[in-house]
Amino acid sequence: MTKTTVTFPSAGIDLAAHLYVPDAAAPLPALVVGHPGTGVKEQTSGTYARLMAERGFVTLAFDAAYQGESGGLPRGLEDPAQRIEDFKAAVSFLTTRPEVDAGRIGLLGICASGGYSLAAAAGDHRVKAVATVSTAEPARQFRYGADGTQDPAVFQGLLDAAAQARTAAARGEDPGVLTMFPATAEEAGVLGGQHGIEGWEYYCGQRGFHERSAKFLTWDSVDRMAASDVFHAVPLIGPRPVLQILGERAATAWMGLEAHRRATGPAEIHWIEGASHVDLYDKREYIDPAVAKLAEYFGQYV
Repeated sequence: MTKTTVTFPSAGIDLAAHLYVPDAAAPLPALVVGHPGTGVKEQTSGTYARLMAERGFVTLAFDAAYQGESGGLPRGLEDPAQRIEDFKAAVSFLTTRPEVDAGRIGLLGICASGGYSLAAAAGDHRVKAVATVSTAEPARQFRYGADGTQDPAVFQGLLDAAAQARTAAARGEDPGVLTMFPATAEEAGVLGGQHGIEGWEYYCGQRGFHERSAKFLTWDSVDRMAASDVFHAVPLIGPRPVLQILGERAATAWMGLEAHRRATGPAEIHWIEGASHVDLYDKREYIDPAVAKLAEYFGQYV
């Protein structure tokens, strides 16, 4: 297997990516692999891309626009429309590669990219199948919280802050950014329970820290998400298949279940026993059975 650093355009923004190519005769089936929110290609999406390449798929793990090594200003912008476009642009890039069978391309989205990959697949008929791991939809998570029980007043307060930031920027002032994690794991637990602690340990601790994982969003990301609902496109994926891999203990599983209810074609939820949402980012005892299922699924449908 070879790993190459590549770039490709997405709506005028250059995206940085790692292309993994198996040591096998071309052309091969291929997968676009998207990272969790504020993550980078060197973290969990790179892990899945490498493991799926070991199973015979050309894989492309990319940094979303405005994040990681990809281009785009302001840094840290989370734009749902652009995120969906990034997946489609990645498919376009793969169709130009001699190693890839352009008629056999699938999408694999992890966490936030799970939601975005569903929307991208819905609108792009070049995609033969889509799968997600720890499905999340950032707009829903901001509105309702990771576990779906957040007081609506919390999001209204975030929208107040986003409005103030836009006004500050218009006046030439520094609008600041929305920091995604507190200073300590203990504080993360107060704000988000065990899910918050695990997220902090992965992004801010030694477990998964990477210097290019910014761990912040621009404030206008918040009001862009207020008008976003990527799950509305899920019915358009059918008759193509959808697989969601969810941790049995994931606080976010309700989002995957909601997406599943909207599917109109073959749809499956595969539960990983004992796993939380973040466990599926880096713990091999949970990743390995997930990858085995993904290889079986994409082997059948891509």
